Amino acid sequence: MKRMIAVLSVLVCCNSETVRGQTVGRFELVKLPYAANALEPVISKQTIEFHHGKHLQGYVNNLNNLVQGTRFENADLETIVKESDGAVFNNAGQILNHNLYFTQFAPAGAGGGKPGGPLAKAVDAAWGSFENFQREFEATGAGLFGSGWVWLAADKDGKLSISKEPNAGNPLTKGLMPLLTFDVWEHAYYLDFQNRRADQLKSLWGIVDWKVVESRYPFAE
Repeated sequence: MKRMIAVLSVLVCCNSETVRGQTVGRFELVKLPYAANALEPVISKQTIEFHHGKHLQGYVNNLNNLVQGTRFENADLETIVKESDGAVFNNAGQILNHNLYFTQFAPAGAGGGKPGGPLAKAVDAAWGSFENFQREFEATGAGLFGSGWVWLAADKDGKLSISKEPNAGNPLTKGLMPLLTFDVWEHAYYLDFQNRRADQLKSLWGIVDWKVVESRYPFAE
């Protein structure tokens, strides 16, 4: 459990590519580790500008306003997601989810492939092969009714699972460690794929930066 708490603290508070844009009691828009057009043709520049620059900025602005004068004013995102509800949870959850989402990608041509090391062994142990994992992950995301997220997460022993979370849901609320997520809110893909959610899910594998995802899995071989 101590290991899990330490890793979650890195994800939420200290990773310079995820949420270091946050200051105490004040949240900022996460900086993208690539240019706005770098993920094309999988995710267009226009989608990045709307999704990151407008949707995510809106959640940041909302959370800053909502936590003023509350017990969450100086809390980090992990604490807020675990302990809040209502509008505060929704906006904090969306910020955390999007920070993990946007920073797990690499420019087209530099991403894709498969995980390595302990994460690869854990995937094989859970699904038999990376290809089996991909198929189940895509099917889970395609099968989520309405808006939300599909997640790869680990428990305190490193065992992996796939889950679908509606709206701003995050595996953190179930005591799990989030590793990889695909956004299945329509604003994440509609400009590029219209109603073809399954096609969008399949295409995202080509830009996943597995080194980033592996760094979120703190279990040695």
